[in-house]
Amino acid sequence: MAETEPLTFDHRLVLVTGPSGAGRSTAIDALEDIGYEVIDNLPLSLVPRLIEGPPSVQPIALGVDVRNRDFNASSLIELIDKLTRAPMMNLRVLYLDCQPNVLIQRYSETRRRHPLAKETSPEEGVEREIDLLLPIKARADHLIDTTDLTVHHLKAEVARWFSVGTGPRLAVSMQSFSYKRGLPRGLDMVFDCRFLSNPHWEPALRALDGRDARVGDYVRQDPRFSEFHQRLRDLLLFLLPAHLDEGKSYLSIGFGCTGGQHRSVAVTEILADALAEKGWAVSKRHRELERRAASSATTPSESIGVGGL
Repeated sequence: MAETEPLTFDHRLVLVTGPSGAGRSTAIDALEDIGYEVIDNLPLSLVPRLIEGPPSVQPIALGVDVRNRDFNASSLIELIDKLTRAPMMNLRVLYLDCQPNVLIQRYSETRRRHPLAKETSPEEGVEREIDLLLPIKARADHLIDTTDLTVHHLKAEVARWFSVGTGPRLAVSMQSFSYKRGLPRGLDMVFDCRFLSNPHWEPALRALDGRDARVGDYVRQDPRFSEFHQRLRDLLLFLLPAHLDEGKSYLSIGFGCTGGQHRSVAVTEILADALAEKGWAVSKRHRELERRAASSATTPSESIGVGGL
């Protein structure tokens, strides 16, 4: 017999992680405030038992970081992959990120010891933890950079993407990537942008990325872009309501090019803006730009602080 009911999930789970001091505890508190059942620092070995139990009426937010009793990056990646494959599991990984110098400043202001450098300087702990979490960051569905966010702004951002409303809602994640590094985890749709004119070969544009208006204009000038954009925009505006009708709450769309710096970034920006103008909740990520992000950052006007993380 054909299925007539929308797809439903026994378990809705948001796994929250990121480096110490980036805002994980603040995000967990925000999820609890909007109706999630929160479990913080449950040993990874016990998570399958939690999931195999009776379905929860509330969605679950699970906080995980290096302080977990049996934490290691390989185990967490294995857990994420296992939960992703589970047929009745709706998993979303939220990664709280922050520039290293701001993390160090937060520890200096509070005089707390870093969990990975209790006998040495916070700088060493921050560096070790960021390296440890890199493969987990690459598997994140949502990334929030808290470098310049206040506590209130972070809570608002979490609520914007994970609110448990009474009406139907579809959160759309759009991200750029380089084919050289493989496809990001969990994409529902993938579009190849390598047929468009490549700004890399223009000396004045090579050092820029697709978020720059000059690069966006260059990509738009390709004679194939206008029809590509129109057809893809119309396709997505047709498909999104259909996915929503089927009970889906999250859709991830990827755009790839050779280096993940120019064409895929520009297309992601342009199409994300087009969908947002039509009222869809859209987040943007640029995987390769995140990898190349400089360590320098502007000091936030109101620090999130380590004590509330």
